[in-house]
Amino acid sequence: MQTFEYKITDEVGLHARPAGLLVKAAKQYKSDIKIEYNGKSSSAKALMAIMAMGIMKDAVVKVSVDGEDEAEAFEGIKKFMEENL
Repeated sequence: MQTFEYKITDEVGLHARPAGLLVKAAKQYKSDIKIEYNGKSSSAKALMAIMAMGIMKDAVVKVSVDGEDEAEAFEGIKKFMEENL
């Protein structure tokens, strides 16, 4: 399992559009990708669960990746978040 922390920089946080893009990116991988914030955890492949977490600008989330393509998924999701969130 690999993990990293990321500070959300999007002005309105992880709302519908960026959350949808994150889910689309996460679904490219076979590994389990989880997002943790404020004591809650959700699959990065579950749009409604991510939106229900209420992740706002400047929130620090922990992302964990575990599975058969975890190295590729880790790099891909980290890059996606840096470029889009």
